[in-house]
Amino acid sequence: MTGGVVASLVESARDGDEGAWRELVDRYLDLVWSVARSHGLSQCDAADVAQTTWLRLSENLGRLAEPSRVGAWLATTARREALRVARARRREIPVHWSGPELERTTLLAVTQAGDDPLEEVGGSPDSRLLSRAFGELTPTCQRLLRMLVAEPRPSYAEVSAALEMPIGSIGPTRARCLDRLRASV
Repeated sequence: MTGGVVASLVESARDGDEGAWRELVDRYLDLVWSVARSHGLSQCDAADVAQTTWLRLSENLGRLAEPSRVGAWLATTARREALRVARARRREIPVHWSGPELERTTLLAVTQAGDDPLEEVGGSPDSRLLSRAFGELTPTCQRLLRMLVAEPRPSYAEVSAALEMPIGSIGPTRARCLDRLRASV
């Protein structure tokens, strides 16, 4: 989708066109979701981040400086909201849990969070090996690779905004991450 088409959709949505709004949501829903999930949030927290991101867009449609870059704006907004939620969650400790039980519960929640692309490859020994190797990558590599497999594929500008990474670093970083992954498998 070209920048002119995206800008036109934003303008139409700003003017109350429900079809344009739906088309924006359809186009960028996976991007917003992948940004939220790339920060290690639970499915519920990621859904809250996505909902807040869309709310922020509806509140700011008239103030976007560059409507053609709404994807980058959404990625940045989702990243900031995901970081805010992640920080808040780290400070929360259930009152009725403490010690080893809390650690086991937290690990279970993280491993059962779902929506991980690696879960979709099945339970073969190779997929378990790949999943284990992926888990050993740095958080930056994990976030980058998760974003780059999102459908529809986000632009480098959107990835750059979501991960606060220069556009010129995305390709080389991706290559290094995949090299580490191959070496571990």
